[in-house]
Amino acid sequence: MIQVILFNVTNGLIIGAFYVLMALGLSLILNLSNVINFAHGNFLALGGYLAFTLSPALGYWGALLVSPLITALIGLAVERLMIRRVYNRDPVYSLLLTFGFAFVMQDAARYIWGPNGLPLGLPEFLSQPISPTLFFITWYRVFMVTVVIIAVLGLFAFLRYTQVGVRIRAGTLDLETVASLGVNISLLRTFNFALGCLLAGLSGVLAAGQIGLNPNMGDDLLMPSFIAIIVGGVGSLIGTLFGGLLIGVAAALTTVFFPSASEAVIYAIMMIVLLVRPRGLMGEEGMMA
Repeated sequence: MIQVILFNVTNGLIIGAFYVLMALGLSLILNLSNVINFAHGNFLALGGYLAFTLSPALGYWGALLVSPLITALIGLAVERLMIRRVYNRDPVYSLLLTFGFAFVMQDAARYIWGPNGLPLGLPEFLSQPISPTLFFITWYRVFMVTVVIIAVLGLFAFLRYTQVGVRIRAGTLDLETVASLGVNISLLRTFNFALGCLLAGLSGVLAAGQIGLNPNMGDDLLMPSFIAIIVGGVGSLIGTLFGGLLIGVAAALTTVFFPSASEAVIYAIMMIVLLVRPRGLMGEEGMMA
């Protein structure tokens, strides 16, 4: 039983890591631009498919580095051509726009790469277990968690110690004041959207190595990522981090005792948090408004 619990906790941390990367990207875009990006899961799939396409030429490590950057560039173009047109409108416009664009991206992936699942080849040593006892923990899982930790620390360091990062944080609190100080908020929003897509692309490459590729792969991670933001608190990236890990581990532990309730427990956690603390565990007062 202890080994089963350890196995599921490990799975929960892996899934939670995906939720964290997805939710942090979503939270960046939502906090600064007030855009509900329903196409975010498709940017995850795009990152994975780009890695699949580039890996024969660049190898796995090259694809891991380049694919998220290309995803960010595509996100930048999408923001410049489409998303910025709805910034000054009700958030429902961005929701409907990205919801429709998600289907376009999904059908494009199905047309280019086909409807069937595809494997992303990994270096052989990453597929090996770390020990005979812990046979269910492969080096790839350790590698994924390490990459997520580095990415999260790098994001928080960027937001804290760079001028652009400070402006993003300030814009989250009061974008009008930031604009009045002479900051080009149009470029700031564009960069921020691309940064969110970069995180989605990175999580897509990591997810492809774990669960493979299919055009719908982002859908299963999108809604839990939104829930992670709600549970952690809109406006709080640290809250989003803990929210993603919390629902990932909770779903995995529920699988041990009540497998049929592993998905329902995520929504139950969200319901309890909204009833007890509507702004989320670490959310700021007024952000939900």
